[in-house]
Amino acid sequence: MLTSAPPPVAGRSTVPQLRDVLVGGPSIPQFQRGSAIALQRCAAAEPEAPGVNLVAIVILSRGKCGLSTCTTRYLVAMAAADLLVVITEVILFYIRSYYFYWSFLSITPVCSVIDVLRLAVADCSVWFTVTFTFDRFVAICCQKLKTKYCTGKTSAAVLATAGVLLCLKNLPRYFTREPVYIIDNVPWDCVPVDSYYTDPGWVAYDWFDTVLTPLLPFAVILLLNALTVHHILVASRVRKGLTGESKGENRSDPEMESRRRSVVLLFTISGNFILLWLTTVVNFVYYQITGTATDRNDFQWIFNNVGFLLRNLSCCTNTFIYAVTQSKFREQVKSAVKYPLTSVLRLINKSVP
Repeated sequence: MLTSAPPPVAGRSTVPQLRDVLVGGPSIPQFQRGSAIALQRCAAAEPEAPGVNLVAIVILSRGKCGLSTCTTRYLVAMAAADLLVVITEVILFYIRSYYFYWSFLSITPVCSVIDVLRLAVADCSVWFTVTFTFDRFVAICCQKLKTKYCTGKTSAAVLATAGVLLCLKNLPRYFTREPVYIIDNVPWDCVPVDSYYTDPGWVAYDWFDTVLTPLLPFAVILLLNALTVHHILVASRVRKGLTGESKGENRSDPEMESRRRSVVLLFTISGNFILLWLTTVVNFVYYQITGTATDRNDFQWIFNNVGFLLRNLSCCTNTFIYAVTQSKFREQVKSAVKYPLTSVLRLINKSVP
């Protein structure tokens, strides 16, 4: 095992790479290196997230949370995508880079596959949120289309199609990676080739990729939520007028109550996505306007890394949203926690004469 980092491959770009930051490469200022290491340690503290997402997948898959089949499938798909993001992004990328850099996971072909997987599942996590938002928009605002679109078969087809297309979209990235080091004819680590930033084809691909995730989802979710809010306000006024409800009255309306629960779930999930991805979107727009992506001061460096941290954090918050907004989900969690204890007590009672 090497005690110091070997020299980079000839012709390697001078743009600081993640490994340069973590091992203290000479091109990284001390303050930026320290702040990046602290933030990466925060990211590495997220491996408990797989357990959180697994709990959500198991409980939602049982279909006892009072949600429709299509809603349940979207939520399960989102939880599964978030679980894969934590595995590929946090564990196989960040933790591997920080703690197990000289493992087989850092050999260039393996590293390139990990890069493709982590980007593909991140896209799936984002776009599954978009498909869920659109499904709820149709259910609330488009009653004629609701019966045809908001079904279990349609949701399965939409999720499968989106997943396959997003995976295919990221496959070309495998061929844009090259090793950082070559030791004893073994290529180590992987970074984009220099032509990825200059070749018109790859530049266009990178722009398409960035617009697809997260700029377009960001805009679509904001638009759908705005249209949903407008429809709800209009429908609420009409319904109050038809039922003759005055301003001082608070009659129980099962239809509005059901719609309210659906809207709360929709807005908390999409709002969580917008808030936690906002830093990444602002960071991208700022550097595209100023053109200072490789010449950042200390604040800009921290802002960029905080964006990555919040983006990864968004993959383990939906379960807590379900627990806060869905009473039946909380009941299922309580039952799951109590089950092992009650089983042990039953065995003890049976064994005691």
